[in-house]
Amino acid sequence: MLKRIFPVLFFFLLLSCSKTENPIISFYYWKTIFKFSEIEKEVLKDNQVRKLYVRYFDIGLQPETKQPIPISPIRFDENLEGFTIVPVVFIQNKVMLEPNLDVNDLAEKTFGFIEQINLKNKINCQEIQIDCDWTLKSKENYLKFIEVFKKLSKKKLSATIRLHQVKYFKKTKIPNVDSGVLMYYNMGSIAPDSLNSIYDQKVASKYLSSLKKYPLHLDLALPIYSWGVHIRNNKVIGLRSKMNTKELSNDPNFEKTHSIFFRVKKSNYKNGIFYEENDLLKIEEITTKDLKEMAEDLDENLPEKPNEIIFYDLDEFNLNHYEKNIFEQVVSKF
Repeated sequence: MLKRIFPVLFFFLLLSCSKTENPIISFYYWKTIFKFSEIEKEVLKDNQVRKLYVRYFDIGLQPETKQPIPISPIRFDENLEGFTIVPVVFIQNKVMLEPNLDVNDLAEKTFGFIEQINLKNKINCQEIQIDCDWTLKSKENYLKFIEVFKKLSKKKLSATIRLHQVKYFKKTKIPNVDSGVLMYYNMGSIAPDSLNSIYDQKVASKYLSSLKKYPLHLDLALPIYSWGVHIRNNKVIGLRSKMNTKELSNDPNFEKTHSIFFRVKKSNYKNGIFYEENDLLKIEEITTKDLKEMAEDLDENLPEKPNEIIFYDLDEFNLNHYEKNIFEQVVSKF
């Protein structure tokens, strides 16, 4: 009897060992004041989220002197117990394009400011992430910055990677970081046509096959945000954040003229923005179907499984757009 049972048990043991765990669920936090709403707390708890990528500050250029300056640093108003915090610094590409940029000084000041924020808020971080959409013209400064920063910080260093940097990595080069995070969004140009600039599978498909050849380990950042493209006289005049189809459908000042287009019926102010009669708003948002499609396409093309999926970004407005278990559904595709 035991001889018959043993092979069966052994088979199920092998089966259970061969099944790998899903990637962990993380979020970007991209607001200037770190404070959770009740809905945000619930989502973090339900998805057992323990790691947050928090934008600490941006780096831009002072207009007169063209010197790098920190912009809108974070303020913490929340108990961080139980969370691993990864500071993220967004560096505008124009900073790296400056021909007289003192890269060593920038790296020292950037790390110093991160340490100030950590010290003030009693955060002991083990990883830092640099977010910069570097180009062929800025790559020399950027790659040098990464080298200097890594030596200074002595911490795990990750960097955001765009699709074009994956496809053309022999030209754009690969930063000397421990891992990358593929930003699988903002794929197209912002235009008055009907295409979605946040995500378009046809655009993404031009880059997917390149992932197999990319030598740096990539985790994934997927979008859960939406915005409105404000159009006047067939020209884009601005992007309006925290806007979706549901919100405009409930506003009597706007009428739906297409699945994603709304016309301004009467001139009005909404969230501090003036909308002129006959202006158009094109809503660009990410559906549950889009997220699952992204996951399936990426799973087929990545050379190795991601360790984590980071959703951009943790905000009650974004979370209300999805069913409760959407994040589990997406990571289960890998």
